[in-house]
Amino acid sequence: METTIDIRKMTIQDKLRLMEDLWQDLSTNDREVKSPEWHRDTLEERDRLLETGKENLIDWEIAKRHLRDELP
Repeated sequence: METTIDIRKMTIQDKLRLMEDLWQDLSTNDREVKSPEWHRDTLEERDRLLETGKENLIDWEIAKRHLRDELP
């Protein structure tokens, strides 16, 4: 299946929704997608920051709501 989308004509909100849909689809087949080495390094660094209290977590649904509220 081939789909063509002129992303230059899309709103930022529509682009973010499309990215979210793409990510959701990719994440259902996560065994087929190999993460790059830098990703593991970043996750280990984030874990270290969480353990030392230098970083805090926020619920993903709340984070998305905050991002959407910032969009025009």
